[in-house]
Amino acid sequence: MNFSHKSANYLRNLRMLFAISLALLLASSSTFAQKDSDEYLFNDSHFHLTNYIQEGTDIHDFLKIMGNKAGRVALFGIPLQQQWSYRVDENRRPTYYLNSDAPLYYYSFTDAWIATAYKSLSKQDQARFDPMITGFNPTDMYAADHIRRVLKAFPGVFTGIGEFSIHKEFVSAKIAGEVASLQDQALDRLLDFATEVGLVVLIHNDVDVPFAKPGVEPAYAAQMKALFRRHPNTTFIWAHIGVGRIIRPVKDQAAIVEEIINDPKLSNVHFDISWDEVAKYIVATPESTKHGAEMVNRYPNRFLFGTDEVAPADQDKYLKVYNQYEPFWKLLTPEAGEKVRKKNYERIFDEARRKVRSWEAAHVK
Repeated sequence: MNFSHKSANYLRNLRMLFAISLALLLASSSTFAQKDSDEYLFNDSHFHLTNYIQEGTDIHDFLKIMGNKAGRVALFGIPLQQQWSYRVDENRRPTYYLNSDAPLYYYSFTDAWIATAYKSLSKQDQARFDPMITGFNPTDMYAADHIRRVLKAFPGVFTGIGEFSIHKEFVSAKIAGEVASLQDQALDRLLDFATEVGLVVLIHNDVDVPFAKPGVEPAYAAQMKALFRRHPNTTFIWAHIGVGRIIRPVKDQAAIVEEIINDPKLSNVHFDISWDEVAKYIVATPESTKHGAEMVNRYPNRFLFGTDEVAPADQDKYLKVYNQYEPFWKLLTPEAGEKVRKKNYERIFDEARRKVRSWEAAHVK
């Protein structure tokens, strides 16, 4: 046997060992989900460990905050950094994008920060998290290459991409460089790659523009549906169902959601009901709560609960949105409540874990 043949065998054995290790890791993660799911109130499909200046909660402290309330959490930072411009703010240190007129910019190091925090945990604690890649610019054709590099640098860590934003009230216009668009080939390219790998895609896109005129078709509803149709094999979660801080549910909001749900070509699209700004609309009145619950009871497989909390300091703050939904939870059937709070998360993210670990086994040396 010559040297080149021995080297080929050695590399093949290494790849096989890597694949087995990833399979064992995935199996241990699935065991957690099956064994411990009933002990928790919910799985969290939308959580930011860090804020707009890349500061946040230590992940070990966050585990204590989760306690016996949250089972698993989709974990990510925020892909944007608020610039501190002395010319604009002098010594007044902005900590949020509404605190300053200075721009935002994409902050790619957030992915390494999240991966490092995750890897500092024990294997048992790692099983409670599904880290997500967010530090890419969706207007850049190289965004897909950033995602590939992150996966290769941190194999065994990430499960999806997002939350990332395309059209977001007040945020989109503040980001330095080109404005993101649902019709950008750069977005299509990164979604194609996410589909190839099996990554979950958590996307924020408002259904309409701020202060829209009544009676006018929502600005981004058609574009959003077109994006979903261009990527029928991508697992999408539409964050906040398209609602924002001042983007109220439009008159036809329920019809837009129901049209997507009833389109057999869009069975890959799911909706998260994260954020206190979304919850306030759903539980605003007994009638709104009833309509929201009826929608979820009809289509229990398509909705996920998330907190959208950002670096919470304690458990009370972390559970704020869950508790805010209390009237809503009471109107859900037992099956729908279990799926929205836990089972849909487990189904979607377990499948993504399996696919991503398989891709890594084939592509990461």
